[in-house]
Amino acid sequence: MTLHLAIIPGMRITRRVFTPSQLEKLGRLSRKVTLNQEEGNPSPETVKRLIQGADAVITSWGCPPLDSELLAEAPDLRALLHAAGSVKTVVTPELWERGIQVTGAASMLSRGVAETTLGLTIASLKNMWQIIDYTRNKDWWGFQQDSVRSRIREMFGITIGVIGAGHAGRHYIKLLQGFDVKILLSDPTYTEVQAAELGAKLVPLEELLAAADVVAVMAPEIPETYQLLNEDRLGLMKDDAILINPARGSIIHEEALIRHLKLGRFFACLDVTEPEPPASDHPFRTLPNVVLTGHIAGAVNNGLLQIGKFITDEWERWVQGVPMEGRIDPVKLSFLA
Repeated sequence: MTLHLAIIPGMRITRRVFTPSQLEKLGRLSRKVTLNQEEGNPSPETVKRLIQGADAVITSWGCPPLDSELLAEAPDLRALLHAAGSVKTVVTPELWERGIQVTGAASMLSRGVAETTLGLTIASLKNMWQIIDYTRNKDWWGFQQDSVRSRIREMFGITIGVIGAGHAGRHYIKLLQGFDVKILLSDPTYTEVQAAELGAKLVPLEELLAAADVVAVMAPEIPETYQLLNEDRLGLMKDDAILINPARGSIIHEEALIRHLKLGRFFACLDVTEPEPPASDHPFRTLPNVVLTGHIAGAVNNGLLQIGKFITDEWERWVQGVPMEGRIDPVKLSFLA
């Protein structure tokens, strides 16, 4: 064993992501492990000290970008394992220039996003939010009136539109395979054949919006997706459609969304807003056809431990000379969240 691994997140993050047994396994797989014992986010000076002579480094939330000044302390660095979502917070051009391999755990976070989106899909189609209000605060059987009961739908014979098939979108589509529904996909990086292999039909965004009973926003936050769902595109949606956004608030033009919601055209489940949180008097907080879930779609609590397991397994693959599953292609970085 000749590899020196530096784990640079503060202990507050490390304890949330890695179990003691996972840290122990990382140690067994390494000649030397340098573990940041400080609680808070590491400063550049702390990172310099930790990565001296390291062959690989584990980063996570709160870690600074690994620029040329930091990389100078680890001339033998060959791998970066990011125990969080987007690697864009830590990668730099200098890192790619040195040929350092990068892997990330975005696929683990995305599982939670997809599963939460499926839950919101089922709950919203079932009109559970309005029925809960009736059974708690009003006549128990009040929801049987036509205006409430008629809005109940099942996961059968409906059309679900998925905007973006990255890690989260792909897993959401996979979960939908257990239901008798039609799945439409809009993603400029996919071909019709690739979409069909997932179990979806590739269509233009406008066609998806006009046809879908449920629209799930799973796209990354990149310049091309800024306010992707604008006034005109929101206007294409069905009057009784459900809009679910577990991605980023900036993908939807929120002023336009508010106008459509005030007209009662459709129902929105928003895990994210722009900015977060919305102001205390923001219409999202009072409109009856909006549910806010407070940015919990990704991994939370025990779900974060999936990240630690994945990164530990990635390190084992690296040590054994096996390709890492989450390896990032720098050419495709601009399309990633």
